[in-house]
Amino acid sequence: MRVFRLGWAATVLLLAGPAGGGEPPAPQRSAYFGDLHVHTMYSLDAFMMKKLRTRPDDAYRFAKGEAIPHPRGGRLQLSGPPLDFLAVTDHAEFLGAALAVLEGAEEGAAGYPLPQAVRRALGRLFKSDRMEALMREAWRRTIAAAERHNAPGRFTALVAYEYTSNLGGNLHRNVIFKSARAPALPFSAEHSLDPEDLWDWLDRLRRDGIEALAIPHNMDKSDGLAFSQATWKGALLDRAFAEKRRRNEPVAEIIQEKGSSETHPALSPNDEWADFQIFRHYDGRENFMGDYWRKGLNAGLLIERRIGLNPYQLGAVGGSDSHLGAGAFEEANFFKTANTPQDRGAAHSPEQGGWAGFQTPHIASHGTAGLAGIWAERNTRSALFDALRRRETFATSGPRLRVRLFGGFGLAERLPGEGDPIAAAYAQGVPMGGLLAGRGNQAPSFFVWALRDPNSGRLQRLQIVKGWLRDGAVREQVFDVACADGAAPAAGNHRCPDNGARVNLSDCSTTNGKGAVELSALWKDPGFSAAEPSYYYARVLENPSCRWSTWDAVRAGVAPNPALPPSIQERAWSSPIWYAPPAADPTVAEPQETQVGG
Repeated sequence: MRVFRLGWAATVLLLAGPAGGGEPPAPQRSAYFGDLHVHTMYSLDAFMMKKLRTRPDDAYRFAKGEAIPHPRGGRLQLSGPPLDFLAVTDHAEFLGAALAVLEGAEEGAAGYPLPQAVRRALGRLFKSDRMEALMREAWRRTIAAAERHNAPGRFTALVAYEYTSNLGGNLHRNVIFKSARAPALPFSAEHSLDPEDLWDWLDRLRRDGIEALAIPHNMDKSDGLAFSQATWKGALLDRAFAEKRRRNEPVAEIIQEKGSSETHPALSPNDEWADFQIFRHYDGRENFMGDYWRKGLNAGLLIERRIGLNPYQLGAVGGSDSHLGAGAFEEANFFKTANTPQDRGAAHSPEQGGWAGFQTPHIASHGTAGLAGIWAERNTRSALFDALRRRETFATSGPRLRVRLFGGFGLAERLPGEGDPIAAAYAQGVPMGGLLAGRGNQAPSFFVWALRDPNSGRLQRLQIVKGWLRDGAVREQVFDVACADGAAPAAGNHRCPDNGARVNLSDCSTTNGKGAVELSALWKDPGFSAAEPSYYYARVLENPSCRWSTWDAVRAGVAPNPALPPSIQERAWSSPIWYAPPAADPTVAEPQETQVGG
């Protein structure tokens, strides 16, 4: 491994213009940040449970930096820069029911329809033939709002919705359209609970010239169904199923306010950073039964050996899943439906006298929203969609961290002499989301780079996570490849030393002078075998900082809730690069259970 400092000129090339700006130069591509998962009052759950009254126009206004109302009083507004893109993804199921309820329902003292009026209105609606007409009208208004706010080169409003299937576990998908051309009515769980039927519908749309893709999310709540070896109809997963999934689902949402779906400590015990924003409980039990993205990547290697195709070559994006029309991406600017630190479980009131007996609400296990990062030539629907298709995407836990990963043969030897390293990396290798076909016994090399968000913490370490198939089982290992403060990873365990960065929980101040603005490395896998199928993705970690709940406690003047993590290490994940051995034999015995360890 060698650290490769690009310097100021090359960093400018990597950025290729500020987020939210105009036309960046090709082919280096710019990093654009946005949210592909947000709900408004057109989602029945947001309307009923959150008392939300904001519409798609409000969600776009928030994303562009304006203030919008919180349903329990006050205003919501980004404290940092506006987003570059947004997809309003209201639930297709009963889309528009809220519109019917608001038409003529009696108002309560707070201006909301009275509960009995809501129940009466919904009861009449669900028994009538009006539902489909209302759904069509709400969908028309959703598309019209996206058209009003879409400004190519400055802000992209993507036409989208959520397909909300619960087939024994959470199998939700966000459906993103490439343009404003869309069917008159979305495909919903009312049509079918099986996501394979959604893919068939997307295939039919594609034949009619309407391009769209689906993004699975909350795999951690899927009860083991997200990345199964079988179809949801109970058949052993075959090549036709794998081709259909690959065609329709290129990326997955791996971080949002209801938890991280990267991995779990029970699945990755040798990964010290696996216990990050894990949603602890699901349906009243410890949440170990969900599927996680890395588990899916591992399962894909096993399945490919059996059928000759990997159905789980999934890139990474983040999202909010906000049901307020606005994502809380910043720890110091956190909001949920609960509108006070006490209601969120981060502080107790003076009359409660301490934490003894204090009931920590469910909401306290939620984290801040994630963000989707997309490397694209322009900030337009077409360019962003094409980047999602080729998986040149990354996810962040909220900050605008930038991360890039390239893989190829000879990169480590050739890149240092190039005046334009990114152009050379594109020419001589593949970016994140790409596939590397083996070349005899040659070992690929990887160029990985990360840049801090100037409004967030400094970087502590840059890592590459590897998964590979050996002797019928998948193994995984985490490598630190670049360290802050002039340190280097240890040869034995491939770990950076502690850089001494700390956070003061009494006021959320952090250690001065520790951490890096930029980290990069040219890296070769020390355990590479040309015969072993594998994947590699980058992960970058910031120095420790206060979690949102600690910020709440500091502002309330109390000690942090001892039941909650006091600090956090914000991070970003790249999409993987997959390596396929030359002339790999796909015919092997039935796949074994995924194993971990080096």
